[in-house]
Amino acid sequence: MEIWQAIVLGLVQGFTEFLPVSSSGHLVLLQGWFGINPENSMFLTIMLHVGTLVPVCIVFFKDILGLFKRPVNLLYLVIASIPAALVGFLLSDAIDAVFFGGRYLVPCFIFTALVLLLAELTAKSKPLYRDINAANAFGMGIAQAVAVIPGISRSGSTIAAGCFCGVDREKNANFAFLMSLPVILGSALLEIVSFAQSPTNIEALPVILGVVAAAVSGYLAIKLMLRVVKKANFKWFSLYLVILSAVKLIIDVV
Repeated sequence: MEIWQAIVLGLVQGFTEFLPVSSSGHLVLLQGWFGINPENSMFLTIMLHVGTLVPVCIVFFKDILGLFKRPVNLLYLVIASIPAALVGFLLSDAIDAVFFGGRYLVPCFIFTALVLLLAELTAKSKPLYRDINAANAFGMGIAQAVAVIPGISRSGSTIAAGCFCGVDREKNANFAFLMSLPVILGSALLEIVSFAQSPTNIEALPVILGVVAAAVSGYLAIKLMLRVVKKANFKWFSLYLVILSAVKLIIDVV
């Protein structure tokens, strides 16, 4: 893999992890356009996700500390993480078999676009005032579990689920971003163990530069998304996903 490709993938990962447009879908799409075998780049993909944890820890440092000061908040995060953990543990092979290589990216992008539109309509049609509790944490966790499918946005799905549950916009965004911590850490640990058991030759420099790019772009994306969630203005992301789907269909046909 070329260094510039790793940097581009890192930038895209950072932006799309927190903007509601599906980072996994974009990485699969770019890997296909770059001619990169997803199996050979799996370690880089996981490390790029780890890079996006850095801005989460920076922006939400006080919130992370607060999880340990108020155990009930930590409990809600655990509850929210259970569905994705179960899906990853029990169904990862089946999901890879069906969606490997970017199959069904277009319908998944369209699904995300529709969910975002519905979330905006919901947020603007009724007041969102509820705190995070066990019920809506689990609902957001279900949405996060569905988003393991490439093309379905994790941040978009979890934030939309929070809107449907009537969660206060700021608390919704903060909790949705905190939910990425256990999922990404768990995936990274599993991939590192797998890599240690079957090591392959990977150049360090592209990985390092890709991770740095993911961290920087992720920080900018979080700051932008926090503003977007407060205004519940998701329709432009829906439009972007529709245009991206059209471009992919055209390229596939040509």
